[in-house]
Parts: sequence; C-alpha cells; structure tokens
Amino acid sequence: MSTNVIEIKSLSKFYGKHRGIEDVSFTVEEGEIFGFIGPNGAGKSTTIRTLLALIHPTSGSANIFNMDCIKEAHMIARNVGYLPSEAYYYENMTVKELLKYSAELYQMDCSARINELKEKLKLDDTRKISDLSFGNKKKVGIVAALLHSPKLIILDEPTNGLDPLIKEIFFEILKEENKKGATILYSSHVLSEVQRICSKVAIIKEGRIINVQNMIELRKNGYKKVQLMVSEPIEKDYFKEDSVADYKVKGRQVSFIYRGEADKIIEKIYNLKVDDVFIEEPSLEEIFLHYYK
Repeated sequence: MSTNVIEIKSLSKFYGKHRGIEDVSFTVEEGEIFGFIGPNGAGKSTTIRTLLALIHPTSGSANIFNMDCIKEAHMIARNVGYLPSEAYYYENMTVKELLKYSAELYQMDCSARINELKEKLKLDDTRKISDLSFGNKKKVGIVAALLHSPKLIILDEPTNGLDPLIKEIFFEILKEENKKGATILYSSHVLSEVQRICSKVAIIKEGRIINVQNMIELRKNGYKKVQLMVSEPIEKDYFKEDSVADYKVKGRQVSFIYRGEADKIIEKIYNLKVDDVFIEEPSLEEIFLHYYK
C-alpha cells in the first residue's frame, strides 16, 4: 500500500484581500514524480513556500512525512531538497564555499556527492557566486538541493536558465534520484517537461486546483498548435466537430489549437490539399485561455 509523502488539504493563503491560493488540495505518493503546472502567477510558488513554512497559510493544512508543515518544519527540512525558481546566494562566497556551507547545515559529509553532481553539471566551484551567470547559479542551486540525498525533492521552475544539454543531464539526475526512492514535486509552466518525467499532474489556475490527472490521460488528450498552408480554401466548418480552439483563417493560412488524439487530426489534415504543415506544443497560457475558461 502506497503512502502519501505530501498531503495538502483546503490550503489557502491571502495577502489582505488579494488571493494567493484558495482551497488547494492534492496528495503526492511516495516514489512519485508529481507535476504541478499552471501559468506564471497561478499560485505554484505560493503553495510550495507554504509547504516549506517560508510563509504561513491563512487556512487549511499541509503535511510532509505525516508531519505538520508549519509546526514540524525543522524536522521535515532534514529530508527535503528545495530548488527555488530564483535563488539568492552569498555573492562573495565561491561555489565551493557555498556548497560546503550548505552541507554543514545538514551536519553531513556530502563531499563525494557534491563532486559527483559538479562533474555531471560541469560546474566550476572555484568561481565566486557574483561572477556566475543565471544558468550557472541554477546549477549551484541544483547541487545544493540534492547534495544530502533528500527523500523529497521540491523543484520550482528548475530549468529556467539551463541550456539544452544541461537540461538533459538534469532530467537524468532526477530519474536516478527517483530510482533511489526519492519523491519529486516538479513545478513548472513548461508542459513538455512535465509530460516527459511526471506520472501525475495537478493543474492550478488563479490560485485554485482545476484538475488532477494521470499523465497517460493528459498525453492521450494532448494539446497541439497547428498551422496549415492550404492550396485550396477549406470549408468553414471543416474542423467544427473536433476539439479545436482559437481557429483563425488568413488567406491560405489556417491555425488552431487542437486537443485530442494525434491520429484523428492528422487524418483530417491528410484529406486536405496542404502545401505545408507546422505542429508544435502551445504555451500553457494558450491552453488555459482556450480550454480552462
């Protein structure tokens, strides 16, 4: 029987009259890579900061390892690795000094693990934090979050600033941690990243959870942004019966966002006279605008 590492029940946070999050509820099972997605400003970071007792909720509750996130925060922190969306470090320290300091907070010898992660991420530990690019600071944050081999890893927009090659290495590191037994909460506004590594996802919009879905279901009804260059005009209602939004026709150019099984829309396109076709993933903002009104 699986156990829940994270349990969030009716969690709300208000800043005066302004809503941060409202009535947020979901659970993350042990050993799961759980996605937490929504447009920027939807409430992802507020939820995470409440989980980590960096801010206190207005109402509701949150538990990690069956311990209260606020009352027992110091106990929880020993087994949690956290990568914030924007990390601020001691600028005058070198990378080596900062990571040594981070390890000392856990009262552990993490030198072997630090060296392993530095090598994988191609991180130069002799440089000062103030001299690092945003991407290299993000690498430091990744090492600092993982150096003590935490049971729970919480990542908030972790790939911002990382180049494509380092992203690939980072995903491999996460898969390795998960195989060792770590549970991962992966917060992002990049749908493709979440689809790639997560088994389940909670979708948040304007501070509220609007859906919790298995990734298999989400992939099956995946979203596609389609642009066509047709040789002949098509009927106005040609795509009417399909799950299509933001439908636009400009001369011979046709564009829309499609939700559903890929083979169905490909078949419809195949039956047209098409000079060119371009299919990509829409942004989360576009998906939320048209499908989560």
